[in-house]
Amino acid sequence: MSAGSVAVVVAEEIGVPSWDLYELSIPCTVFGTPQPDLADPWYDLRLCGTGAVEGDGAAGGHGLSLRTRYGLDDLAGADTVIVPSVPDPCVDEGRPLPWELIAALRRAHDAGARMVSLCTGAFALAEAGLLDGRRATAHWMHTAQLAERYPKVEVDASVLYVDDGDVLTSAGLTAGLDLCLHLVRRDLGAHVANQLARRMVVPAHRPGGQAQFIEVPVPVGDDDALAPVLDWARANLDRPLTVADLARRAAMSPRTFYRRLQASTGTTPLQWLLEQRLGRARSLLESTGLPIEKVGELSGLGTANNLRHHFLKHLGVSPGDYRRAFPGTQTTGRQGTRP
Repeated sequence: MSAGSVAVVVAEEIGVPSWDLYELSIPCTVFGTPQPDLADPWYDLRLCGTGAVEGDGAAGGHGLSLRTRYGLDDLAGADTVIVPSVPDPCVDEGRPLPWELIAALRRAHDAGARMVSLCTGAFALAEAGLLDGRRATAHWMHTAQLAERYPKVEVDASVLYVDDGDVLTSAGLTAGLDLCLHLVRRDLGAHVANQLARRMVVPAHRPGGQAQFIEVPVPVGDDDALAPVLDWARANLDRPLTVADLARRAAMSPRTFYRRLQASTGTTPLQWLLEQRLGRARSLLESTGLPIEKVGELSGLGTANNLRHHFLKHLGVSPGDYRRAFPGTQTTGRQGTRP
């Protein structure tokens, strides 16, 4: 096992957003701080600047300009190349990425480097063609843009990171730390990764994926006749509702109600009910200390086992692990046992 060299791409600009600084600091912390008692030698880290991005840079930054002693030519020869992010205008406005960066990424990949992106860095790897035909991810707020702009990429918005061998991608912010620790685990073994995670006071591996952090959308339809019955259903999720119950309340036949709801929301009545119940359960887990059994009852998902089944199937995480992911949970009420 060998640590090797890591080259991190720094997109130099004025007004760097704080979240970009955070993502840049992750590989610097993981790979740039020697840990001689864990592995010696540790990683050889270099920060490689791209040069100024055309335009005024990302709005809302802190007037910070990043400059590095290495350039894009120094990506060559690195064992691992990491793109932490790209400037916001390149994602939101479609501003072209520097061609020098794209060419340098292709050269590094052709030379055998392991290519890694954190968050919006996936847009740079995709632009270089390195994600074509591969499964990849990014922050869930940007995965739809990534999929639309690069249709050859198999975008998965539900995971924290994707390891496709020589090309790896992660979701945003702290998911980048998950991926960097995964790289250490691959390079130096589980013991080293676990010890490093303990020193950083973070879990060595987080359960589930980013599906647990994606907000549940409430589809907005234009069928005013359905609005009252859907509002009533949301207020009575703890009841054993059926399609026939909802259709009767809407003064429609079940077949008509099914067709109208699907046209308005894009989903079937039973799927709509399940999404609402999952949303209610998530809200209760985030904001109360109610026992898991009570959460299942109030959300209409039934027993703790049934609640666990649906959470694992749709969110990739158990109710207990989901609750622990939201430290703001209230402590009122008796805590349930871990499911």
